[in-house]
Amino acid sequence: MSIRYLTARLAQQIDEELMGSAGAFSIDQLMELAGLACAQTLATVYPKTTHPRVLVCCGPGNQGGDGLVAARHLGMFGYRPTIWMPKPGSKQIYKNLHTQCDNMRIPTLSTPPSDPAASTRTLREALAEHDVVLDAIFGFSFQPPVRAPFDAALPLITASGLPVVSVDIPSGWDVERGNEAGVGLEPQVLVSLTAPKLGAKDFRGRHFLGGRFVSKTLEDKYEMNLPPYPGFAQIVEITPGAGKTGEKL
Repeated sequence: MSIRYLTARLAQQIDEELMGSAGAFSIDQLMELAGLACAQTLATVYPKTTHPRVLVCCGPGNQGGDGLVAARHLGMFGYRPTIWMPKPGSKQIYKNLHTQCDNMRIPTLSTPPSDPAASTRTLREALAEHDVVLDAIFGFSFQPPVRAPFDAALPLITASGLPVVSVDIPSGWDVERGNEAGVGLEPQVLVSLTAPKLGAKDFRGRHFLGGRFVSKTLEDKYEMNLPPYPGFAQIVEITPGAGKTGEKL
């Protein structure tokens, strides 16, 4: 049986169950595991010897939280991450994650929220000084249109020519219809979390699954048909042709 691609409704339902009494996970736990998987994916495809400078682009929601966790782990892996986060999340969990990055001496670019043009200029300058982008801007709950400053950011990231690793769903894509509107990023690498989303069927780059927190009970209930993870890795490659169990890591 092939892996199941999730609709928006089903993805939301599974998330709620993971964090409910049945799954018993906290959001902190899930973000930590998701962010670790994202960092491991980037490190697998883009070694620090060739791509040491990582620009981590974070949105204000859970996707941005995953990005902050990934930035911290990348710093521990020996990369030199920098955070671009023009609209920091207001919840305490995001503030805590950001403090953890500060404590790792991971710089956050100064982007005044009252001046979208300034944040766009900052991003343009940063893209010229980095080797790879981790896209943690929008998640599967994204609804168009793309608003400032991200409406200018997505074209800038594309125009930079830098390789992009997207978290869960490429920013600007509809969770079910993919990049139908043509405004989203076209990353080289995608790391789907929990299970791939329906819109990712249009993705043609290297595709990884990160979500080694899904119980057998939950997997069987929703007939996800997830592949086994190799060894102690937090990710498994699900690119077509990568092998039956994703050994192409």
